[in-house]
Amino acid sequence: MTTLCIANNRTEEMVGDLTGMSPLEQRFAGCGAQRMLWWAEDGDVLVLPWGPDPDYLAYVTGLTGVRAGSLTFVVPPPGALGDQMLTTDRLADPAFRAELGRVVSGRSVKQVLAISPNGAVAELAAALGLAYAMPGQAFAAQGGNALVNSKAGFRAVAAGVGVPIPPGRVAGSPAEVEDAIERLLGQGHSVMVKVEFQAGGFGNEVLARDERVDPAGAERVVVLADRAAVTGYVAGRWTWLTGGRSQRVVVERYFAGSVPLYAQFDIGDAGVVLAGCGEMLMRPVVVGEITPPVTPDAGVRAELVAQGARLCEALRVIGYRGTVSADAVLTPEGEIRFHESNGRLTGSSHLHDVFFGRLLREEHRGSRHILELAGLKVPSFAEAVAGIAAAGLAFSPETGTGVLFSCDFAPADGSVMYCAVAGSPEAARALEAALLALFAG
Repeated sequence: MTTLCIANNRTEEMVGDLTGMSPLEQRFAGCGAQRMLWWAEDGDVLVLPWGPDPDYLAYVTGLTGVRAGSLTFVVPPPGALGDQMLTTDRLADPAFRAELGRVVSGRSVKQVLAISPNGAVAELAAALGLAYAMPGQAFAAQGGNALVNSKAGFRAVAAGVGVPIPPGRVAGSPAEVEDAIERLLGQGHSVMVKVEFQAGGFGNEVLARDERVDPAGAERVVVLADRAAVTGYVAGRWTWLTGGRSQRVVVERYFAGSVPLYAQFDIGDAGVVLAGCGEMLMRPVVVGEITPPVTPDAGVRAELVAQGARLCEALRVIGYRGTVSADAVLTPEGEIRFHESNGRLTGSSHLHDVFFGRLLREEHRGSRHILELAGLKVPSFAEAVAGIAAAGLAFSPETGTGVLFSCDFAPADGSVMYCAVAGSPEAARALEAALLALFAG
């Protein structure tokens, strides 16, 4: 049985207009797409933006136990935006589809697994005669993935099923946005404004009456001293706020000092299953996470899971199938407030599906923490792997502890994303310190 894996790591349903991405941002997206290798099993077919680096492929398959030679890779010709991302035009290329059709011909394809199960993937699956193998294909084919990833759509679904969200509203005109911002500021609250389609906090800004607010989950704080300043802000940022194409704008209360959390679920025909929870690390936008989360107590975690499951059940009923991360904050007052959903394989999915699900032995899964962060500069991926092995820091299946390199960003900026796997959060931080010392300078 074969899985067709499609590494479309950046789509318009995730981040809006792709033409606004810089060449470096596109390169980072292409590197992130290579994480699809973690899901591969013997005999699978993978569609990637470019062919896998041999060192990264050997590293991943060495840990998962997959025979690298059994995998088949298909890379479409470059599209209008080049060869860094699996854009819609690349997936629609006739020559690519013909080649992919030949590759899957005669195979028993059990699943079409995409990072973003969007309309382009649904159409490709149908063209290959594989619509039956893509869960939620009918929903995706009608643009459903945009609904699940829309920050505006999220507020409507969450409010409709009683999931707690920050006070605020979805606005469609400059006057509505201005009124919504001023209402919250006038009540003495700071405000988060959100572009409808973006990821990682890069479509968010915090608005405040003074400069004493630290942003978390947003790139910056904008001080708006009075109503006139609000009017000027909305007018000056309107194109950015609407994604350059008249999208809706989310305006909601910003809870300073909150802890960002998520609960991730797998949504199938039979129901909603928890994949795992985590606590996101901000600097000021997300740079990593620790899972399981360390701040919330058992009662808060139970509420996070219960409310997240309620949201995901609503998405299941309307036809979405696949992974959903329900993102929330734990406020200083101890309240859980959900603020968005992400319908795709996220930057956390490999931790739960593969690291906890495949790499850790069953006896270790309930007693390990994974700390993941980006930005470790290394001489090369191969030298980084050799370095942690020589230092005795590499992940060991026998102990269920050690360092894993989850993604190779060296083609973009010479860095890797790393995971410290340990028996406690404190031990994970100590392991990270040893890793950073190893590559200092």
